[in-house]
Amino acid sequence: MSEPVIKRRRSRKIRIGTLEMGGDAPIVIQSMLNSKTTDVERSLDQIARLQEAGCHLVRLAIPNAAALPSFDAIKKRASLPLVADIHFDYRLALGALDAGADKIRINPGNIGDREKVRRVVEKAVECRVPIRIGVNSGSVEKEILTEEGGPTVRALVRSALRHVELCREFGAEDLVLSLKSSDVLRTIAAYQSIAAACDLPLHIGVTEAGTVKAGTIRSAVALGILLHQGIGDTLRVSLTGDVVQEIIAARHILRSLDLIEEGITLISCPTCGRTQVDLVPIAEEVETRLAHVRKPLKVAVMGCVVNGPGEAREADIGVACGRGSAVLIKRGQIVRKIAENEIVQTLIEEVNNWPE
Repeated sequence: MSEPVIKRRRSRKIRIGTLEMGGDAPIVIQSMLNSKTTDVERSLDQIARLQEAGCHLVRLAIPNAAALPSFDAIKKRASLPLVADIHFDYRLALGALDAGADKIRINPGNIGDREKVRRVVEKAVECRVPIRIGVNSGSVEKEILTEEGGPTVRALVRSALRHVELCREFGAEDLVLSLKSSDVLRTIAAYQSIAAACDLPLHIGVTEAGTVKAGTIRSAVALGILLHQGIGDTLRVSLTGDVVQEIIAARHILRSLDLIEEGITLISCPTCGRTQVDLVPIAEEVETRLAHVRKPLKVAVMGCVVNGPGEAREADIGVACGRGSAVLIKRGQIVRKIAENEIVQTLIEEVNNWPE
């Protein structure tokens, strides 16, 4: 029997600065800064940290006119494409486009009347800048909410398709859609429905997912199901916490489905009564110190000599621990015995010395 392979939904391909999204392009990992856009240096520091962690695209809030000069300054120095996040005031979208935004995120339902939407869309088309139409449970038009009895799946899809039709009327074709909800099942159903209704690239995510621990789990459930069905061209794991944690979670989700090859996959046993070393801090330190490594390696940290050697053989590099020591295993072969206090450093050195 052949190994399972995910067949991705074929969407339109668009360009965001130097980045491609949709079609056969790799899935784009993105995040949103939680720094004030007016704090240029802190924002640039967050962008650098996000890039180091594996982020491809960064979104910044433009809440008022005071943020536009700072956005311009950040754009001139940023090493990643930037998305300007706009609500309510169409003039902020025009200003962000003038400042060189690589993409703008708007909800046409709150950007103003038809004329204001037209000005934004036509400006984006003129600048060859894609538009992300962002719809979520809290932004569906009142008319649709009334007709559908609330922010249902059908309400989200109707709202999104209405905005697509309006943007296309004004000449826009480079569009990205998101239909987010804080409800996992509603999020899954909404993306399944919109994926069948159009060929636009889809930005998937669970909005307001929660703290790092709970939010990662809820996002992994929703995004894992969608990605397994081939749905999703870009994703954000929205977490309350350090923005880098969003990238770490996103990469784990994608690696779990073999949708990206780069990066370390750490496998470690849950421990049991046979464990004879303090495995938890060892595994945690290895994971932390290898978090930014891009080599596509599987590293195993196993806690006993019963199942450890066999399971570690499936990894590129691994250890199986005994009392006060461990055996180092490389591609299924036991290489040597190492002391317990050498386990972490030995694994780090082996990964660093592994050929690219």
